[in-house]
Formats: sequence, structure tokens, C-alpha cells
Amino acid sequence: MANLPERCDAGIVFALATEADAFAARVEGTSTHTGALDFHEGLLGGRRVAWVVCGPGMGAAGRAADLLVDGHRPRHLVSAGFAGGLDPALARGAAVMAGRSLREGCPALDLLAPACPTAVVGGDLVTVDAVVATAAAKHALRAATGAAIVDMECRAVADRATAAGVPCLSVRVVSDAAGDDLPPDILRLVTPQSALRRAGAALSLLGRRPAAASTLWRLWENAVVDGRTLAAALEATIGLLPAAAGQR
Repeated sequence: MANLPERCDAGIVFALATEADAFAARVEGTSTHTGALDFHEGLLGGRRVAWVVCGPGMGAAGRAADLLVDGHRPRHLVSAGFAGGLDPALARGAAVMAGRSLREGCPALDLLAPACPTAVVGGDLVTVDAVVATAAAKHALRAATGAAIVDMECRAVADRATAAGVPCLSVRVVSDAAGDDLPPDILRLVTPQSALRRAGAALSLLGRRPAAASTLWRLWENAVVDGRTLAAALEATIGLLPAAAGQR
């Protein structure tokens, strides 16, 4: 009988490298396993963690979660990254741990949401198939679902966690508040595509609208700060998870 891989305490799915970079810098003894995706593993506060950057969308997140379950046997699955705000009370840059995962046409799924001191705990997260770009669209989605935040990946991770019989958590940082409109051209930079095509889209945008450079720079600065907020919330949350036998 083949040896099973050592279990990790948390398997984390990020969509984008900008969401994962600050977290990765906190992990000690990192090793990387390259295959269909690059999977990383290491220790965070004495807990074994594994994570992957899979790209945006439900399909990519679901495949990554399946591979995490098979290769790392996590005791918890975590969907982590940025999210759009739907609740006007949530400020841009706030960390949020949703209590339920919503998806149109599907029953709600409960998420594990320990009382993390660095995050707003509770509320619903709705997963959709495209970026919700305008304040008007966010208001309509809030009215239809009651959700506090919106993303494009969490439900796929929650479904895989349910199938594997492990708890699922969502740790998200509000990258754009309920009243914020995203610049239309910027949407090309966050749609599913290769890094090369995304870079080409950015160069094309700057070529057509040099003034967009300030917008891109502001979004990048926000993403760096949000990534640090996300990393701190993830570290605090993982520290609250039940320890495996033999761990403190």
C-alpha cells in the first residue's frame, strides 16, 4: 500500500499571486512541488500549511482544491483573496470571514468562522461568474442575496471541502467597497488569462490612455496593502484552528 502524504492543517486556494505573496513571505521552510500547478508547503506558527495560486474563477479554484485534497490531505480548506464589498458598512481594506457561502441556484453552505480579532466575522459571501464592476450592480446583488461580499472562487472550494468531509473557511479582504465603480478598462486585467496576455493588456491600456497609469499604480498600491492585511488575517485564523494530535 502506498504511503499517504502527510496531512497539512490548512490548504489555501488563492486566485492571484498578489493575494498570496505577503502570506508566502510569512511561511517558514517553504518547499514547492511543480505539476499541473505549483503547490507550496511550509510552517506558519507551527502549523503545516499548503497553498496554490490557481487563477480566477470557479473552474480553476475547484481544480486546485481537488489537487490540494489529493496531494496534501488538508484538515481545513481555505478560500483566500480579495473580494468586492456589497455591504455599505464594510470599508475598503477590511478583512472578512464569511459565515456562509452562497451561489445562485444552490443551497447555502456553512463556513467555519472562528472569532479572528483582525477580521469582521460573519455575513454571507456570494460567488458569481464575472466581476461585479459598478456600485449599481453591487447594490442589486446585495438586494437579491443579502450577501456582504462577492467573489469568483469560494463556492468551488466550499463544494470540494464538503465532498472531502473537511471544514471550509473564507478569508477575504474588501478590495473595492460597495459604492466603488471599477474602471472599465481595468476589468481586462482581472479576467482569466495568461500572465503574458495580462501584461499585454496593461501595456495596451497605457498606450491608449497614458493617464490610466495613475489608476494602475493606485490599484497596485492598494493590492500590496490588502495582501498584507490578508496575510495577517490568515495567520491569525490558522492559529485558531484545532491543532492535530501531538501539536500544541
